[in-house]
Amino acid sequence: MRHAMEHLLQEALNLSEPERGELAARLIDSLEPLTEDDDTDLTANWGEEIARRLADLDQGRVQTIPWSEARRMIQDESDPNVAG
Repeated sequence: MRHAMEHLLQEALNLSEPERGELAARLIDSLEPLTEDDDTDLTANWGEEIARRLADLDQGRVQTIPWSEARRMIQDESDPNVAG
């Protein structure tokens, strides 16, 4: 199974960015299918969250960081050998 997964990953990484995004979304959807009510609530909640975050950015309450830095921070958090 591990070999098949690695092969699929390599194939997926050769896709364009939009294709990888669609594939990722479809894989996530396959894990926990949403009901129509769940989907409506989720869409509304995300809309509110996005609006709040954009307002925070526009008003200077938060600043963005590059993805490479965010990824490093996430990896450091998940690595028990990194002091934090």
